[in-house]
Amino acid sequence: MSLSLTASHITRSYNGKLILHDCSFPFDGSGTYILMGPNGSGKSTFFRICALLEEPDSGEIKFFSEGAALKNDIYLRRRITLVLPKIGIFNTTVFQNVAYGLKVRGTKKNETEEKVHDALEFVGLNHKKNSHALSLSSGETQRLGIARAIVTDPEILFLDEPTASLDPYNTTIIEELIAKIKGRNKITIVMVTHNLYQAQRLADYVLFMHDGRIADHGAVKEFFARPKDDRAYRFITGQMVY
Repeated sequence: MSLSLTASHITRSYNGKLILHDCSFPFDGSGTYILMGPNGSGKSTFFRICALLEEPDSGEIKFFSEGAALKNDIYLRRRITLVLPKIGIFNTTVFQNVAYGLKVRGTKKNETEEKVHDALEFVGLNHKKNSHALSLSSGETQRLGIARAIVTDPEILFLDEPTASLDPYNTTIIEELIAKIKGRNKITIVMVTHNLYQAQRLADYVLFMHDGRIADHGAVKEFFARPKDDRAYRFITGQMVY
């Protein structure tokens, strides 16, 4: 059984303003879960709490493996990974950037070289392995971030607006990589996007957030064909002004 994630009654406030109110959801299987909703809906905050980047004011995030709840420690955190909209690049080569996560895990040199080669080949950057990472284009940098995320074979991959700053050509490349990641591994992907068409292309399951709550959710085809919440309907049909 792979790693699973359950959010239970998550609440979060900033400066006295309620951002999330009683958000619960089980991410209990492999596939791509996409969080979407208008600006200020709370989706990014919910995402960050699920990815263990922030703590909730109340409620809890639990990870399970083989039916047992796991402690939030370094061993759990090494089974998940994330890609943020702005990729933090180390001032070294592409190869060394991708190898970093393996080195801190104590992976042997030969295994590290093999895994980095495979990850760079997967994202189409093997020919750039000796190039300085800071010389990459924005699209290549995003691919580097994905290579660095998958090289450790995560069981849950968090993606926050992975194509937000990219042109259509590079957006297509990243979407194809995300589809390939899901296809080659039994992995859970939790992703935030504003792009309705991208959600339709990539999601297995959609969570629609509004005013700090999970207002609607469903399998992707069902959600876009027959959203249960009127706000979700107005959002996907372009009638919601925000």
